[in-house]
Amino acid sequence: MTFEAKTIDIKPDAIAPDGSEVRTLCRTGKGSMAQFTLPAGVVSKATAHHNIEEIWYFTSGYGRMWRKLGSKEETVDVRAGVSLTIPAGTHFQFRSDGDEQLTAIGITMPPWLDENNESYPVAGVWEPTV
Repeated sequence: MTFEAKTIDIKPDAIAPDGSEVRTLCRTGKGSMAQFTLPAGVVSKATAHHNIEEIWYFTSGYGRMWRKLGSKEETVDVRAGVSLTIPAGTHFQFRSDGDEQLTAIGITMPPWLDENNESYPVAGVWEPTV
């Protein structure tokens, strides 16, 4: 195990399966952290994860997040200062409804691995625009 420090990049490192921009941050053997961004007026694709759990903390913008797990389903307003969880298997979709981009910092447990086909598409509540 080594210490890690990283400065966020202006350009995204990747595009997430949901269509949001991803800027990778630090990671350990048990979790990873990234910034997720949707431009103003954009709706993500609905996705779910096989094994990964996430905690998101919104830092800018305004929008909504839809989550469904089994019979539990809800849509919450999100803005700077709101945090939420995305348990493994949860169907989720988010949208940027304001005049500025919607940005969140996400913690992923275990760490995200691109090659593991962790994310899969699901039916959402809004038509995606990415």
